[in-house]
Amino acid sequence: MSQQIKNIVIVGGGSAGWMTAAYLSKALDRNVQISLVESSNITTIGVGEATFSTIKLFFDFLGLQEHEWMPKCNASYKMAIKFVNWNAQGQHFYHPFQRYETVDGFDMAEWWLKMKRGSEPFDYACFLIPLLCDNKRSPRYFDGTVFDDKVQNLFSRQLTPEKNVLSDLKVQYPYAYHFDANLLARFLKDYAKQRGVKQIVDDVIDVKLADNGSIDRIITKEHGNIGSDLFIDCTGFRGLLINKALGEPFISFSESLLCDRAIAMQVPTDINKDGMNPYTTATALSSGWVWNIPLYGRIGTGYVYCSEFLSEEQAEQEFRQHLGPAAQNCKASHIKIRVGRNRNSWVKNCVAIGLSSGFVEPLESTGIFFIQHGIEELVSHFPDKTFNEELIKSYNKTIAGCIDGVRNFLTLHYCASDREDTPFWKATKHEIVVPEELRERLRLWKNRLPNSKNIYQNYHGFESYSYSVMLLGLNYRPQSNLPALDHIDERNAIAAFDSIKERAHYLNTTLPSQYEYLTHVIKSQERSEYLSESDLARSLVTT
Repeated sequence: MSQQIKNIVIVGGGSAGWMTAAYLSKALDRNVQISLVESSNITTIGVGEATFSTIKLFFDFLGLQEHEWMPKCNASYKMAIKFVNWNAQGQHFYHPFQRYETVDGFDMAEWWLKMKRGSEPFDYACFLIPLLCDNKRSPRYFDGTVFDDKVQNLFSRQLTPEKNVLSDLKVQYPYAYHFDANLLARFLKDYAKQRGVKQIVDDVIDVKLADNGSIDRIITKEHGNIGSDLFIDCTGFRGLLINKALGEPFISFSESLLCDRAIAMQVPTDINKDGMNPYTTATALSSGWVWNIPLYGRIGTGYVYCSEFLSEEQAEQEFRQHLGPAAQNCKASHIKIRVGRNRNSWVKNCVAIGLSSGFVEPLESTGIFFIQHGIEELVSHFPDKTFNEELIKSYNKTIAGCIDGVRNFLTLHYCASDREDTPFWKATKHEIVVPEELRERLRLWKNRLPNSKNIYQNYHGFESYSYSVMLLGLNYRPQSNLPALDHIDERNAIAAFDSIKERAHYLNTTLPSQYEYLTHVIKSQERSEYLSESDLARSLVTT
């Protein structure tokens, strides 16, 4: 009797469900029937509209070009996150998709501490991207060329897509994307169904377990019993299969990360008049922070806050005051968020992907990243019907390690900030639990900046430069530069700083704006679609 997995049932749609269906339909293209069961009565949260730059691997693997999917998802480019009011001085800083250059064995941030502290902001001195963000530049020229020469070949249309695992990636892509999560789910639904995925629109009313404790079948309202070899739980915070049916415990991070509520809103904008920011904005308010994600035609925004310090009514009032008149007639959606992770994301014959696996607030756009990481690792650990315990154990260790690493990195955003002007910001300094391993690192980082050897070592999507950027921006800085730099000639560092500034100004004057470039792509796509229809019509006449 064959031990191969022949049937996969994904329960839940949205970004997690349809990303999983699309990816598995490509990765497992032989002898597997994939079905997705989603309810017509459950609306997706749809707040995960900003991404990591590594999402490019996902689209590359599916064989999708930007001009194919971006216009259909109201997508835009994201070159950085702009942090506003996260320090006591109210100064902003950028966390860009760009590594530091290295000079004589030390990165530019270390040289900045020695040479430019107090005279020039670290992000503008050390990176190209902040100036481009300020001026709403696109990361691409009209001919499609990417501004970063180091990775231009990786954006070629002739690039052959490969199966890649995030943790194996050695390059830094210079931008990520913003998109309408609901439109992306719809786009990927069409992709997956064309590849044979069966969509079942129905409500799951019960889950039946087998004698060995695994899931035997789900019972739906209209289609009755649906069995499978492997079940994938994409039911969001409900955790319908992994938590409710299988009883897997959820580990809360609430002692370290206080925000447990969100208010989401869609705000119209005139992109022709106002342009489009090529970055996500995270603005700190009294009891949390607001995300601002520019899409082609609207803004996705939300307030992530702690209910211990604000009621829903107070939070919405503060949020609307922050947004101003543009949001006057916009509907606010209130969401309870579950911050933490399952003890295990894979139990028996069930794997949880997305919010049902874990969520560590949307501060660094990790929601879509967790989905991608969970899917890729599932393919890497893909089982047969014996469900090898060592494979499952390895998967769970990898997923837990990733989510725990993000927890530590986000905890740093709060505890390292020098803001203490409200009860919430005081609590982030004096009341939250900072994991001991992070406490130890913070003591070191008061004396030298993070590097690849002294950050959290399990793969979690963030490199040492990200830690350095946050600490410098939050004013958690070493008091002095590394003594070694006092023994090295500064001329190479001076030349490197000058080169960054010159290159940034050149790109700023030659790159189109994000609005101009995306409008150009959309119009070009419309023309090519019209031409292809005309060509088809002509071919029909001549045959």
